[in-house]
Amino acid sequence: MKPTLSQQELLNSTSFCVIVPTYNNHKTLRKVLDSVLDFTPNVIIVNDGSTDETFEILQSYSQLTQIHHPNNLGKGRALRNGFRKAIEMKFEYAITIDSDGQHFASDIPSFIEEIQKEPNSLLIGSRNMTQENVPKKSSFGNKFSNFWFKFETGIKLEDTQSGFRLYPLNLIPKKFYTNKFEFEIEVIVRSAWKGITVKNIPIQVLYDPAERVSHFRPFQDFTRISILNTVLVTNALLYIKPRDFLRRAKKKGFKKFFLEDILESKDSNFKKSAAIALGVFIGISPFWGFQTILLFTFAALFKLNKVIAYLSSNVSFPPFIPFVIYGSLKMGSYFVSTDAPLILDSSITLDDIQKNATQYIVGSLILASVSALFFGLLSYLLLTAFTKKSIE
Repeated sequence: MKPTLSQQELLNSTSFCVIVPTYNNHKTLRKVLDSVLDFTPNVIIVNDGSTDETFEILQSYSQLTQIHHPNNLGKGRALRNGFRKAIEMKFEYAITIDSDGQHFASDIPSFIEEIQKEPNSLLIGSRNMTQENVPKKSSFGNKFSNFWFKFETGIKLEDTQSGFRLYPLNLIPKKFYTNKFEFEIEVIVRSAWKGITVKNIPIQVLYDPAERVSHFRPFQDFTRISILNTVLVTNALLYIKPRDFLRRAKKKGFKKFFLEDILESKDSNFKKSAAIALGVFIGISPFWGFQTILLFTFAALFKLNKVIAYLSSNVSFPPFIPFVIYGSLKMGSYFVSTDAPLILDSSITLDDIQKNATQYIVGSLILASVSALFFGLLSYLLLTAFTKKSIE
């Protein structure tokens, strides 16, 4: 299906190319390339070390820009080299389309029309994963990926694994760390962290068991994706979310941010108090090194205000740490039977604390629980009183 006159004018006025990574898809490659050429001559083919008839097929397309890898390096590396070539050729956007025949080139105008409405976005084609012939592993993998993408970025998408995408070449990160299928996760997460709008647009999809060849290896690739998500989640919790929190507060002004995003947020007083209790508990508990991860994980799990919880967790702010340690040891001395319970004084050493780790851990958990209940209840009473006063 060729573009209409108005669509063609729009395509011609937009600086974009189409990148086609391919590996052993000789059955569908020619059909994909011919369909793309109906919409643009700006095509970059990346032959990722194919061992079938791909090289012979591409000899018929000598007018197109081609990159040939001597060996199979992975889809991520193929896309990265395609991006590099597209930037060298001064294109502003790159549309990527898989060569296995599942995508329809007739959706290319949809990407171009959408990017006119919201320039510099990263667009991902959203497939109907409930239709006939969609492999169950693809549907499960997509739901798995969608969940972690939302956790890492706060953005909800219907499809994060589709290879039919439009990238703003000059805005996406310049350096990447993955080379295989997991690259398509890394690039959208890190682009979202940079502030690039990442969104879905609906596309058609065809799963033809007779022609489609998938190179996804469930165990190896799923393992790499899991490792990548572990790294991304850790980075999100320890750096990205606190960074974004501080940026929002600074941009709005800390006083206004405190009033609007905390005191006057849409959460009920109970949920605000629960967030404070969670923050205090995590801040005092003995999970040093994992407190931020635990905090955001439980806040997300119980749908509590992350900002309030994060602020409340600063009861373990460095100047307060000696008091937290002392209180934990003192509390633990009442519950742990030892010949010489450890009490903090000027002669205490780190070795002394290590030898009495049980006393400290037990005391810390009890102190954290008691403090969480106390500050949670106190904050609930204060917030309730503040709300009544505001109404009056």
